[in-house]
Amino acid sequence: MLRVPISFEFYPPKTDEQRVQLDRTAQRLKGESPEYVSCTFGAGGSTLSYTPETVRHLREEHALDAAPHLSCMGGTGDEIRQLLKLYRALGCRRLVALRGDLPSGMARMGDFRFASDLVAFIRAEHGDWFHVEVGCYPEMHPQAEDAFADLRHFKAKVDAGADGAISQYFYNADAYFRFVDDARRAGIDVPIVPGIMPISNFSQLRRFSEACGAEIPRWIGKRMQAYGDDVDAIREFAADFVAGLCRRLVEGGAPGLHFYTLNLSKPTLNVLQRLR
Repeated sequence: MLRVPISFEFYPPKTDEQRVQLDRTAQRLKGESPEYVSCTFGAGGSTLSYTPETVRHLREEHALDAAPHLSCMGGTGDEIRQLLKLYRALGCRRLVALRGDLPSGMARMGDFRFASDLVAFIRAEHGDWFHVEVGCYPEMHPQAEDAFADLRHFKAKVDAGADGAISQYFYNADAYFRFVDDARRAGIDVPIVPGIMPISNFSQLRRFSEACGAEIPRWIGKRMQAYGDDVDAIREFAADFVAGLCRRLVEGGAPGLHFYTLNLSKPTLNVLQRLR
């Protein structure tokens, strides 16, 4: 039986087909009683539309506690200030504050260089109104100079006022436990919730992982290759493996599980059914 809170991440849809997909996924996953759901940041010109619209929709149509992502990249202080006012008016009490990546085609960064600057701005503008989550990287941020610098950046976000952290996904539980131990030794005492990426499209997962620095153990790739075109076998293996990872994390003290859904319900439900 699952003994910790769970949460889900969605991305804002941009087409009618994607909106239907998100509604279908939200309808199915809300039956799992998530503590909250998060909505990624709509970058590249959609900053002030897609994410707030999706947050409003998830809250009003699905009665989900939707937490918007905020990103430093491409947004001015005034834009972020207006977004914060909007989210507060919508009743949001939780945010996910990230540095983010510079949107394609944009030549300049926003007014905030680091996520710690964004967290400090949120606190200066709204005090303790928002519960602020930040990101962290058990296998190190791909742009970090080294592991110690990565940990210092994480501590800076917490020192700026972050209440908790959601990790990048990983498939090696030991990487998470080692990271938590290192964080505690560095004086970081906020809850660190592991991010979980259910495996559905393996070639897509490999591309994601190369971009974000998440390591896919070699044996998993070899097993996937061995299954060839046997979709059912791949689905069963993926769900069994990720459920086993979740079980070990919870038994080892993880305070929750945050699922990166990619707006799909089945891969996450397959994992949760095994855990329950």
